[in-house]
Amino acid sequence: MKPRIYLDNSATTRVDDQVWDAMVPYFRERFGNASSIHSYGQEARAAVEEARQAVAELVGADTRDIVFTSGGTEADNHALWGVWRSGYRPGDHIITSKIEHPAVLATCKALEAAGAGVTYLPAESSGRVDPARVADAITDRTILISIMHANNETGVIQPLEEICALAGERGILVHTDAVQSVGKIPVNVGQLGVDLLSLTGHKMHAPKGAGALYVRAGVKLVPLMTGGSQERRRRAGSENVPGIVGLGAAARLALQRLPEMGGRVALLRDRLEQGIKGRVPDVRTNGTAEHRLPNIANLAFAGLEGEAAVIGLDLEGIAASSGSACSSGSLEPSHVLTGMGLRAEAVQGSLRFSLCYHNTDAEIDQALEVIAAVAGRLRGLARRAT
Repeated sequence: MKPRIYLDNSATTRVDDQVWDAMVPYFRERFGNASSIHSYGQEARAAVEEARQAVAELVGADTRDIVFTSGGTEADNHALWGVWRSGYRPGDHIITSKIEHPAVLATCKALEAAGAGVTYLPAESSGRVDPARVADAITDRTILISIMHANNETGVIQPLEEICALAGERGILVHTDAVQSVGKIPVNVGQLGVDLLSLTGHKMHAPKGAGALYVRAGVKLVPLMTGGSQERRRRAGSENVPGIVGLGAAARLALQRLPEMGGRVALLRDRLEQGIKGRVPDVRTNGTAEHRLPNIANLAFAGLEGEAAVIGLDLEGIAASSGSACSSGSLEPSHVLTGMGLRAEAVQGSLRFSLCYHNTDAEIDQALEVIAAVAGRLRGLARRAT
């Protein structure tokens, strides 16, 4: 059998062995409800609070400002709907970008149906949102700006500090979807200046189904879910204790591994990107290489059809992507690359390779040979078809 190499870590990551080991006892031996007052419940409560501390440390927050959720999508929904319903200031206008994750874009569409006015800003060809465009879009009715920290397809890091400074001058709240950046680069909510930040565990070797929303102290936010007093009455429902424990364990590991993400993993990413360009002609990087996560390479292959390439690579044991996992199966072109102004043929021929802490030099070397062979074969077929 061909060796299988996973280069789609922006879609999801495998659960780390240490994370799994931390979770296992909470499925059976320590199965209490964290809201119960007996010893079983208090054992579960202690584990939840220990995880909360770990997540808070990872993003430079106070533990009291971390709300556990079922993942990034719920955290995004909670932030946007919660601000909209809070009435913290008069207004009905939201600013976001065209390159946001579907969890934000679909929520903004739903808010429009509820009466909100939403401005969708384009990205520059670099993949970054220009803070000047944000400033121009602000009105007296603006209540929220939601700009992601790092893009899930290109890995491009957005100028959040500048955007938050602009918003702060006007007393406007800022939310960021940091699902891709947390655990990959240092993230500090105080330094960024954000009021709300979404993260999830399955992008950093924790299980699916556990995430968190940072809510700055003093921010008025209406709960998305009601029915209980959990999470300081900010998110009802019995806590997913095993998942939260896993998220906490992953957060501790991610904090320890940040130097290696910015070092060894970034070098692997560069080796993959440069190796592809050296073996396959007419390939270019989508987005700036200066402000980018250390684990993502999004490349446009001239004369290649992205979906066919993903299938061809998978048949050879390489897992990659032609866009967001939340858009797989869609026949629509990448809204991110389109929002950056790329031509249709470049969008169609783009592939995303996303690495993680566990990828190795040997895997990259093997992947390079396979990618070159698959790209050459598909280009040859396309030429013969025309």
